[in-house]
Amino acid sequence: SSGRQWDAPIEVLGQRSAVAAPDQWSCGNRGPWRGLGRFCLSAEAAAVHETIDRLGRPVHLVGHSYGGALAMHIARCRPDAVASLTLIEPSAFHLLRHSHAADRAIFGEIAGVARDVDCALENGDAHSGMARFVDYWSGAGAWDHMSEKARAKFAPRLEKIALDFQALFDEPAELADFADLKLPTVIVRGSLSPAPSRRIVEMLAGALRGARVEVIFRAGHMSPLSHADTVNCIVAAHIAGLRRLEKRAA
Repeated sequence: SSGRQWDAPIEVLGQRSAVAAPDQWSCGNRGPWRGLGRFCLSAEAAAVHETIDRLGRPVHLVGHSYGGALAMHIARCRPDAVASLTLIEPSAFHLLRHSHAADRAIFGEIAGVARDVDCALENGDAHSGMARFVDYWSGAGAWDHMSEKARAKFAPRLEKIALDFQALFDEPAELADFADLKLPTVIVRGSLSPAPSRRIVEMLAGALRGARVEVIFRAGHMSPLSHADTVNCIVAAHIAGLRRLEKRAA
């Protein structure tokens, strides 16, 4: 996806806010990553740090999936630069990897998807790799239901997806590293989402002080697209509520 995913909430919030939706590497109008060494969340976060610095004040940070894990990384590294968090099924798979046996077993499920993506790249079959990725997150047959034009657009992004998995698996932070974050946080998940996403939300709800969980009935991992109105309302209400508290305190 790209920053265009956030057009609707930007339209809602932009009347009262300066809103930025930077593209990640290989997304939207941004080119591929050409850095040295292994790709990591720090390499992805650099553009967001620049945006925060340009705005010059703490931001309400919103992230979905890989972007949610990125938001967690930024909040952990620069808590003073973040006013609040909205995490929509953050793909913080490193939390499962660093946890106990039951969570590592759940990690094995998503690690299997990552292996299939790597294998498809090695075989030069981006379409089958992307089919595996899309069907895992959106349900069996989702790839086949996409138009030829859409499949042709998404298949070349498989190389970046492999890098995303690498960054998420390698992230060193453990659950305890987030326990001291004192940021107003809402965590969103779909009732039909895969086990790794459900478990990560459960872990974060217990670790982040005062975090609130919103479950969207009959939604899956792609709720910002499939249930956009509901997700946009949650984001807007979270930020608006914090603004009201700020005004009362002023």
